[in-house]
Amino acid sequence: MRCVTSATKAPMVNHLTLGLAHTVELAVTQEHQASLMHYPAESTEIGQQITQIILTNPEPQTLLSAIARALGEMLQVDSCLIGAMENSVISSHMALWCSSDKYTLAPKRHQAQLWQHPLLRVNSSGEEILAIRDIQESDYGFAIEGYPQLLPARALLLIHTRFQASVNGVIILGRQEPHEWTHQEKQLLSSSAQSVAIAISHVQLTHQARAAERYQALLNQLSLAMRSHLNLDEILQVAIAVTAEVLQVDRSLLLLLKEGDPPLENRGFKQQLPDRVTVAAEWWEETYGEFTNGAAKSSRLLNQSFLLSESYWCQEALKNAPTPLAIADWQDTLDIDLENQSVSIFEQEMMSALLMVPLLGLKSHRSEPAPLLGFLVLQHNQPRPWLNDELEMVKWVSTQLSATIIQNQTLEQVQSLVAERTAQLQHSLDVQAKLYEKTRRQVEQLQEFNQLKEDFISTMNHELRTPLTAMSLAIRMLRQPKLSAKRRDKYLEILEEQCNQEIELINDLLSLQQLESNPSQLQRQTFDLMLLIHKLAESFEEKWVNKRLTLKVDAPASSLSLDTDPDSLNRILLELLTNAGKYSDLGTTVDLQISVQVQPSGNYVVLTLTNTGLGISPTDLKHIFEKFRRGQGITQQAVPGTGLGLALVKCLVEHLNGTIEVSSNPLANSQSSVTAFTVTLPQK
Repeated sequence: MRCVTSATKAPMVNHLTLGLAHTVELAVTQEHQASLMHYPAESTEIGQQITQIILTNPEPQTLLSAIARALGEMLQVDSCLIGAMENSVISSHMALWCSSDKYTLAPKRHQAQLWQHPLLRVNSSGEEILAIRDIQESDYGFAIEGYPQLLPARALLLIHTRFQASVNGVIILGRQEPHEWTHQEKQLLSSSAQSVAIAISHVQLTHQARAAERYQALLNQLSLAMRSHLNLDEILQVAIAVTAEVLQVDRSLLLLLKEGDPPLENRGFKQQLPDRVTVAAEWWEETYGEFTNGAAKSSRLLNQSFLLSESYWCQEALKNAPTPLAIADWQDTLDIDLENQSVSIFEQEMMSALLMVPLLGLKSHRSEPAPLLGFLVLQHNQPRPWLNDELEMVKWVSTQLSATIIQNQTLEQVQSLVAERTAQLQHSLDVQAKLYEKTRRQVEQLQEFNQLKEDFISTMNHELRTPLTAMSLAIRMLRQPKLSAKRRDKYLEILEEQCNQEIELINDLLSLQQLESNPSQLQRQTFDLMLLIHKLAESFEEKWVNKRLTLKVDAPASSLSLDTDPDSLNRILLELLTNAGKYSDLGTTVDLQISVQVQPSGNYVVLTLTNTGLGISPTDLKHIFEKFRRGQGITQQAVPGTGLGLALVKCLVEHLNGTIEVSSNPLANSQSSVTAFTVTLPQK
């Protein structure tokens, strides 16, 4: 962030002191010649003594007190009050001397109220001296009721000091008893006024120089905080703390309106007001807790929010914006009972002086008013005027805070937008990745299907052409004229066998298609399962003679009743036994184990056919029941088959409302595996 700071070059205190003696002597010489002609001894002595005090007391804290004492003693009065003024308002630079130690300057809270005392405003623009013989009997007695007592006196002599043609202070002499002020006393006071004016000017310049140093320190600290890596809350806290310390007030707050509230009309309400106000930062002077008897702990309102309609001061500040709302002493300017406010974040103990400076956002259009972001609030527990240089400084702070808040909001919006765009991009990348993965799987499936197609075509080419070739050869041999009857019978047998094989293949295709597309009604029949198995066992023992395979049947009884479709079950067992014979090692045993399982849902017959030989790989295992699907390397090993048998078996098992499972586990230290097909069928 770029922070613009004012290049205020405040004069240093020691520079002011160097030329002070010459200034005092010159002013006394030029503007008091007439007075010195009437009272040369007294006037000269007073002027010299004030000059000496200025030279020996450069500190404003002691300078006015020393002058008040010297002036009071030389003019032989009971008390003397000297106060600095700025724009007709008395400032905090005030000194009181009394001949009696029993009376001191008014308490600090009452002292702060003296700046608006009615007597101080009498003849504040002229050079006349106000002489009051007895304040209690004068016309001013009624006007000053309710104000703290200026002096412990009944007789008062008041004159305003002027420096460079402007009023810069006031001198008040007092006597405890009624007194008729003489012409000589008035002339001595008048002749002393210019020297005191120079002393007051010195005090004011010293104060301004030190204030300028504090303001510059404030600007530097804020600029450093805004350029640092502090977050927004820390920057706001630093800003209000430093501002309050520089202005020497007791409490400061930063109130933010809800983001997105309607913009502020120029010096007036809109029909719709912002709903809520949030305390974004809070600071108070350490002695504030002592002043409120520990109430500071309960006043922590950070991050708390309230309705704008619940706070009178926020509404007044909103009306007054964009001009700051400056209250020097709320008791004298507004007739309002703060205790009856539903929400009072400002605390009545702190309500003597209040300053609320608006924080303005950026205009969306040149002709439109700037939106209101919030308020910078300063409070003091004593009445105090808000000077022009203080207002300008706080306005600058509010401008910098507004810029910081706007930048932070913009950064958050950008970060949010970046996060949103990043999330959208990530989502798009995720979708693309999923599409790519889906496309990759589809390509793999297409490649796999293409391989299956090629394998199927190759298998069907072999399975269809081989019988046809044998049949064609048998027909040509039968056409030989001199063919013997024995040879004719052999060729006819080959022709019939190959024709039946072709018919079985076609029937398998048709049966599988029918089961998949339009399953027929289950034709139930109660029969003896063991009888069916024994018939199949006899036929396969003859077929397996050349491979020296043995079929071992393990059943719980010699007879087992089963209510299902016998033709479908016969075809299932026929295909499984045929499959076991193809892939079993020579001289091994094929086991058929039959058992009955009793379950809550009913009784089930479990048929487990196990063989030892060429196993099924894990990759092929999950596709073993798919049609036209044969294991890897089967075709290369010239194992006959079309890849329809197991697909037909699964369809038939499901047709019988059963289930089929397969497992294939390699044997240790062997290239063979134990493969088991398990068929579970309901007994009834």
